[in-house]
Amino acid sequence: MNRWHHRRTLKSPRNVLFLCTGNSARSIMAEALLNALGGRRFRGYSAGSHPKGRVHPIALEVLARAGCATHGLRSKDWSEFTGPEAPRIDFVITLCDQAAREACPAFPGRFVRAHWGMPDPAAVDGGEEAELRAFLEALATLRRRIQRFTSLPFSSVDGAALVPELRAIGEG
Repeated sequence: MNRWHHRRTLKSPRNVLFLCTGNSARSIMAEALLNALGGRRFRGYSAGSHPKGRVHPIALEVLARAGCATHGLRSKDWSEFTGPEAPRIDFVITLCDQAAREACPAFPGRFVRAHWGMPDPAAVDGGEEAELRAFLEALATLRRRIQRFTSLPFSSVDGAALVPELRAIGEG
């Protein structure tokens, strides 16, 4: 059997793919947070259109401090989620404006897309303290958004019907 669980059953989690350009900070943190907060109802993944090939060390540090598992997190290209062995993606959430403007590859199946733009903490200058503060703020923002996301009525409404709520999460 492959490493991805691509068969969807009534009890299987909804798969969420978080996209950023570099897949080194925001999308990685979102993946880890959803996997920590989503229980068995959700499975988070992340990827980038132009991945940096490494996870930012401060992203790993703040995730570990927050009690999120960091084992196995890696920077990856979004093409990993397009093949026949890839997990079925139910939601694609872009976290940076550049990735939101790019055309997504053809992921298998149907998915709902939303944009939750936010500043890149890895782009902050000003020393270690300013960088750490930026990563902690990004983590707090992502936590609030993911908590709102996981509280939506997925069991009673089709995911596509939740698009306005998904967009509101990114605007709030």
